[in-house]
Amino acid sequence: MKYRTLKYKKTGRVAYILFNTLESGDSSHERMCSELLDVCDVVSRDDSVSVVVFGHDSGTFLYKMTTDFGSPVCKVVESVARLDKITIAVIDGDAFGEGLEFALACDIRIASERSRFALPNVENGKIPSGGGTQRLPRLVGQARAMEMILTAQTVGAEEAFRIGLIQKMVSSKNIRDESDSLVQNIAEKAPVALRFCKEAVNKGADLTLEQGLRLEADMYFLIQTTSDRMEGINSFLEKRKPSFKGE
Repeated sequence: MKYRTLKYKKTGRVAYILFNTLESGDSSHERMCSELLDVCDVVSRDDSVSVVVFGHDSGTFLYKMTTDFGSPVCKVVESVARLDKITIAVIDGDAFGEGLEFALACDIRIASERSRFALPNVENGKIPSGGGTQRLPRLVGQARAMEMILTAQTVGAEEAFRIGLIQKMVSSKNIRDESDSLVQNIAEKAPVALRFCKEAVNKGADLTLEQGLRLEADMYFLIQTTSDRMEGINSFLEKRKPSFKGE
């Protein structure tokens, strides 16, 4: 598919999905949803990709999606949530409504100090429909999430960082360098280990501690059979930087 609402590029093990500024009107959002579903499918089938970065193709990685567009965006959000790659939302602006729900589906959120966050759906007689009522409480706690959702409160970056909505807050002028540094740090790690860690954490959240520990033990056993694990051992013994292949 030829993309018009976004740009897709890959550098090494990192895939960048960068939004263009949308024209007004439902048709542009319909195309965005279709293109996002397609590019998520492309990324999911590319074993060479370890990290996926979502942002905006501008001077900085502006992330903004505020339109309430219903079911198509819900499908997109779930496509992002199902990716077994490490997903990072880079935010330098407003993440309201479905924009915030999209970011909540990512593993890591890095934002500039001028970013703002809200789920304003109740102001229009609606409820969040892209997972906001489920993912937000898991991040910031039920009470804080309830307040944000019921009051349609806008939260600034500093407060978002304090309550754990975002993991990293940086200045707007440094967000590109800071996000690139974070992305490269993760991309250098063993792809199989990254995938197993994500799976263990996500699945473990719905298990008892005993079940989660068994899951972790099973995955630890499995990873011992991978080429990446042997490369990790050999590079340590040979005092060199590892060269992981994702196998």
